Amino acid sequence: MNTSPSSAVQDARAALGRRLRDIRKPTGLTARALAARAGWSESKASRLENGKTSPSDRDLLAYVTICGVPESYEDLRSTAHGIDEMYVEWRRLQRAGLKHGQEAHVPLYGRTSRFRIYEPGVIPGLVQTAGYATAIMSRIVTFRQIPDDVEAAVRVRVRRQCYLHDTHRRFGIVLEESALRSRFGGPGVMAAQLGHLLQVAALPNVSLGVIPTTVERVMWPVEGFWIYDDTQVIIELATAQITVKQPSEIETYARMFAELAKLACHGQAARALIAEAITALG
Repeated sequence: MNTSPSSAVQDARAALGRRLRDIRKPTGLTARALAARAGWSESKASRLENGKTSPSDRDLLAYVTICGVPESYEDLRSTAHGIDEMYVEWRRLQRAGLKHGQEAHVPLYGRTSRFRIYEPGVIPGLVQTAGYATAIMSRIVTFRQIPDDVEAAVRVRVRRQCYLHDTHRRFGIVLEESALRSRFGGPGVMAAQLGHLLQVAALPNVSLGVIPTTVERVMWPVEGFWIYDDTQVIIELATAQITVKQPSEIETYARMFAELAKLACHGQAARALIAEAITALG
């Protein structure tokens, strides 16, 4: 696995830059000469070709027009937009609040048949109660200083949980025991959340595993990640949301999920850990 979840984005930008360079070379133009024709700074074409700068639609159109291959524009534009979607900073995604981000995932949920979810420190949104979700989202709004639309965002998150009851879909959820113990919203909210988790674990299409804190690790905890079928992985970092679509990287996350699932308790043992966390609330 690459050293950073954003490495796939960097690799994709570099690959796009190489495509641009391959388009320019047959023209005999230097990068500086192309930049001059486009009315750019001297170094801009070089930065585009080395993946240091993300091209706008206007940049790409100027580039291919000068190189005499305007037919390449739509394909390059589609590639560039795909890269932009791979790494999205929270300040961009959440600048108008949290509801938009919740709604953006609804189509993805709708077309996914198999979910594999790993979370080290929180209960996943797919199985959160309204109270727990409200507590977490309220903290996000305060910390990131964004518009407060928590009530609307929570409604969307809770509505998305309808997919849990579609027996044609499968859900594999692996949590670290610390996710059961991390408190959001006070003892009452946590008790309700953990009780709801027990109900979800009883669903026939849900496999819930909990990795005990005492387990001997053969796979280290990592950032939380969600695998949607075998088509993409979404990872949430402190500053951004990463979307991975490269098959080799998806396969790595799938292997990682399988190893983490082996460490987890399932069935009665997992339910016992949840019950212990409820008792610890006092």
